[in-house]
Amino acid sequence: MAQIQIKNIRKDFGDFNAVKESTFTIEDGEFFMLLGPSGCGKTTTLRMIAGLELPTSGEIYLDGEEISQLPPSKRDIAFVFQMFALYPHMNVRRNLSYPLVSQGMARRDVKAKVEEVAGILGIQDILNRPVGGLSGGDRQRVALGRAIVRDPKAFMMDEPLGALDAEFREHMAEELRALHDRMNATTVYVTHDQLEAMQMGDKIVVMNNAVVEQFGTPQEIYDKPATMFVADFIGSPSMNFLHFDGTVGEGDESVTLGGEVMRIPRTRQGASGKLVFGVRPEHVTLSDSGTYRGEILASEYLGTTQIITLDTPNGELKARIDSAQVAKVGEKVGLGFNPRTITLFDAGSGHALRSDLNNEVLANG
Repeated sequence: MAQIQIKNIRKDFGDFNAVKESTFTIEDGEFFMLLGPSGCGKTTTLRMIAGLELPTSGEIYLDGEEISQLPPSKRDIAFVFQMFALYPHMNVRRNLSYPLVSQGMARRDVKAKVEEVAGILGIQDILNRPVGGLSGGDRQRVALGRAIVRDPKAFMMDEPLGALDAEFREHMAEELRALHDRMNATTVYVTHDQLEAMQMGDKIVVMNNAVVEQFGTPQEIYDKPATMFVADFIGSPSMNFLHFDGTVGEGDESVTLGGEVMRIPRTRQGASGKLVFGVRPEHVTLSDSGTYRGEILASEYLGTTQIITLDTPNGELKARIDSAQVAKVGEKVGLGFNPRTITLFDAGSGHALRSDLNNEVLANG
């Protein structure tokens, strides 16, 4: 398999900038997620790595070799499309064998390789069936098999589970991750589903409006969002944002919200003006006491937990609490926050005011 390096890559379609200068590295054997809303540039980035689009500027390296201007056939990369892209006039066996036959492999070797891949994917019993009559899950396995059979250096996957129903999609996500682990493959996977990205990915690039907003592990992305967009896009419910005028105290990293003074570790000191107090719903506690208070507007029961919506002096806030805790609509309660779980943002730029942010966390600075 292979390491893939992206250096200042950019793609323009006429006057439209689809991908701005992006830089990140996909390590050998990683399951790497390109995550973001529709139109953010993630699929264009994937297609540039695969050679289906040529970058306007920048460089792409595969195992140290610069490949940004090479055609797809010279890159040793396999692509799995969302809509399978199988040959409908061929059965499963011929779909799997086609890439090998095209390369001139001996018939005996082709048969052995197809049987091996079919065994890995559990599709031995459908090898002689036409692809047109297969279920969506089986067609996706065949599409994966056609990519795997070539033993490429890397796999590119463009929302390969997007056409499946929700229940089977989760099952296939588990299968795909397990397959990746068995093969130790370098995989680049595009999705707009943040749960899918968090479940499957070793590393995640979050994109928005053609820009890489953040690059890191799922835990880094969730616990240390570099921008308000990332904090809002990741998590269900997403991070709460309370807007206030404030100053990060010099020397003690303290802020005051509604009369409550909190020392927030790793916050860049000296920031002032329009600030945003960010906290995840599971890091909010309700109590009878507390300086900062809110009124309960609604409660959503989720089995082991409940989501409480509150009105506060600085905006609406959601709290995830135990389902056994009593929370009555209309009641005013005290709100508690663990300062170590808080992220402060600059309201104007949307960037986190974190002193420990660096280029590994915030890829585009």
